Amino acid sequence: MSTEGPIWALGCMSGTSLDGVDAAMLQTDGNRILAFGETGFRPYSETERDVLRGALGHTSGREVEAAAEVVEIAHAELLSEFPEAELIGFHGQTTLHQPDNGVTCQIGNGRILAEALDRPVVWDFRTADMQLGGQGAPLAPFYHFALARMLEMSEPVAFLNIGGVANLTWLDPGKARPETPGACLAFDTGPGNALIDDLCKARTNRKMDVDGALTRAGAVHEDVLTGLLSGSHFFSKIPPKSLDRNDFADWSHAVGHLSTADAVATLAAASAGAIALGLDHCPMPPERILVTGGGRLNPGLMELIAGLSDCPVEPVESAGLDGDMLEAQAFAYLAVRVLRGMPTSGPGTTGVAAPVGGGQVSRPSGTGGHLAG
Repeated sequence: MSTEGPIWALGCMSGTSLDGVDAAMLQTDGNRILAFGETGFRPYSETERDVLRGALGHTSGREVEAAAEVVEIAHAELLSEFPEAELIGFHGQTTLHQPDNGVTCQIGNGRILAEALDRPVVWDFRTADMQLGGQGAPLAPFYHFALARMLEMSEPVAFLNIGGVANLTWLDPGKARPETPGACLAFDTGPGNALIDDLCKARTNRKMDVDGALTRAGAVHEDVLTGLLSGSHFFSKIPPKSLDRNDFADWSHAVGHLSTADAVATLAAASAGAIALGLDHCPMPPERILVTGGGRLNPGLMELIAGLSDCPVEPVESAGLDGDMLEAQAFAYLAVRVLRGMPTSGPGTTGVAAPVGGGQVSRPSGTGGHLAG
């Protein structure tokens, strides 16, 4: 593999929504985005999803071992469909993230995947950042910065990712590099889809609020909403800051007495309200908010966010990007940066003491390998 010039890297992401594995090819030299390539998706079965749920909140034990096997097999199955990839960026599956306690766990072993796929794998992206006092998340902001530069944006813009947890990247594309002071500010804003998905699963046996139907049909209970947004010090905490998927589990109990539609609508309004509170932390209002992740597919949630914002709120597709694959692309981009010794996070994105390149590189032994399914 060339030590200079562009690389076709394959990034993958298995998010806190537990829907499956995204994979996306990206050609990059670690600075510029030169081309987008093929993409793929491997859904988790209901049985696999139950195994993954059983590992949430844990860092070891039989539940985690079983979940890690699910993650490794699913990734190997999907990533083997991209033989042209020169390098793989593997995030793994987060089961616990408590940065204030110095704890984070992403299951899935990159060494196993390197052997199974006979390609170098970059993984364990968060540890180095946390060892230097960072939150270890979010990790996509440097990629967001590269996208803004590729799109020749000149004014401050925000990328809003609504997965299980919602996170915001505010950036100034006029700065020289993503680690330049003032170039990027990034942080988790609060719950995204996770609580809505969990409630839908429990009450309707559907894994999400399909097309935002419940969000739009329900009535927001303002008294409950006020209690949710005023009940946590997290929203006033100065960023960078990050969350675990289950940090706001008490919100589910707070809407437990409401009808299904009203509960979903109130949780969606709380997610939107948390995003609005997050925007108050930005150095200046963004010119536009580009939304990625599954939340952009909920029209009711998008309307709630737009109603609380002073600028256009649009899915990233409005800028010609793929909102389903943007996070997977980010780990392809970060993998190349790790390989070349470039920083992947900085003080403005994770609160780390200085710009740092996270991740370790596992190379195959040369004999290839496989995972038993």
